[in-house]
Amino acid sequence: MDAVSNEKLVLALPKGRILKEVMPIVRRAGIEPEAAFDDADARQLRFTTNIPGLDVIRVRSFDVATFVAFGGAHLGVAGNDVLMEFDYQEIYAPLDLDVGHCRISVAEPADFAGDDDPARWSSVRVATKYPGITRRHFARRGVQADCIKLNGAMELAPQLGLCRRIVDLVSTGATLKANGLVEIETICEITSRLTVNRAAWKTRSAEINDWIGRFGEAVDAEAA
Repeated sequence: MDAVSNEKLVLALPKGRILKEVMPIVRRAGIEPEAAFDDADARQLRFTTNIPGLDVIRVRSFDVATFVAFGGAHLGVAGNDVLMEFDYQEIYAPLDLDVGHCRISVAEPADFAGDDDPARWSSVRVATKYPGITRRHFARRGVQADCIKLNGAMELAPQLGLCRRIVDLVSTGATLKANGLVEIETICEITSRLTVNRAAWKTRSAEINDWIGRFGEAVDAEAA
């Protein structure tokens, strides 16, 4: 067995709401992280598991794809919003985990929405943390998108005059409503996916395929 195969596999998991939704599947797949993983006060980011050859790391959702693409993690859980935005060729996403359901939508102040028709736009200025998805979406119908990149507090942009519209991740729509915004167009539906580093999948195919199978069984069990 070569040195690469002797290294532990690393599974990257996203912090926040999606982590809570995906952990039942992770545990059904047979992975139980060390106790510190569930300790809100723990500062470490890498954790051992009950599987001697597997560690988990906990990182920001946008960073999961980067860790997997560049080989820092062999497997990961990422929303297809992240996968679409970065479009890393080094990532293979073999399994929809059927969690993290939400959507990427265009929104604007409710005062404007009644008379606005997105089909008539020739150009649009938006605030978003998804400039890649946004530009590609509008380019498909010949609309020029001027994107203001923000990493949070998107709903403030129309209030403070940065732009009229935003493109953001929407779950319940409560945050939009609280800030006087309404959805006027859905770009795509989002779920979380099991992702795999393509190089690792080639060099450690037996291990990777085993975990893909385990996660697939876990998803089926959750749905039953």
